[in-house]
Amino acid sequence: MRILITNDDGINAPGLKVMNEIALKVAGPDGEVWIVAPESEQSGVGHCINYINPTLVSKIDERKIAIQGSPADCVLAGLHYVLKGNKPDLILSGVNKGNNSGENTIYSGTVGAAMEGALQGIPSIAISQYYGPKNITLENPFEAALSHMAPLIKNIFESGPWAGSNYYTFYNINVPPTPANAVKGIKVVSQGLRKTKFGVEPSVAPNGRDFLWIKGNRQDIPTAENTDVHANLNGYISVTPMDCDLTRYDLLNDLKKQLECNN
Repeated sequence: MRILITNDDGINAPGLKVMNEIALKVAGPDGEVWIVAPESEQSGVGHCINYINPTLVSKIDERKIAIQGSPADCVLAGLHYVLKGNKPDLILSGVNKGNNSGENTIYSGTVGAAMEGALQGIPSIAISQYYGPKNITLENPFEAALSHMAPLIKNIFESGPWAGSNYYTFYNINVPPTPANAVKGIKVVSQGLRKTKFGVEPSVAPNGRDFLWIKGNRQDIPTAENTDVHANLNGYISVTPMDCDLTRYDLLNDLKKQLECNN
């Protein structure tokens, strides 16, 4: 089994080392694990691709390559440059430092990489480790992900489903902010929405110029039942099947009546 892994926290991120350990378990003794990750942190870039400027490639090891670009760029580089015709069986993105539940999903470069993998027709999974007071001070805050992800990934990979009626399916997994032995189980849920929003914090530099810092929202606000954040904050691993089709199908018929009636 050949696995390609990437992330949005960068090539030197601790979560990428954890992802590599998990991927080696999934791939098995005869498998291959390739790392193609951003040379620096790319959190919050979503599904951005860099097609205006050239992308620098730096070979760190035989199967470890840093890319001067986004996580989606890393997937493209991995498939069409690093591995060329030897496409991977599976793409794993993460393990992200912090959750990509709720509206974080939209901003996430971790999820963006899985999205690009799905667009390329490769089974792809994004994995994130929720942080909170119960795990942030652990020697390894990723211990829950390290303990629970390999069998779950194998299960999803083997049983899917992956193919959709149109776009390929990918999966967003979030591990709760608890020690490994406190994880209660797995819940298959939809994406949630926290009541708080992102904002900005203005500041003035010593030279008098204005700058803005993007302010994240609170991560301890639960969402509705049967959604990802709610599951995570209650000690469950959340699994959310997704695809790249953003259409609101429930609105199509009413909009047709409203907008096409005089055509």
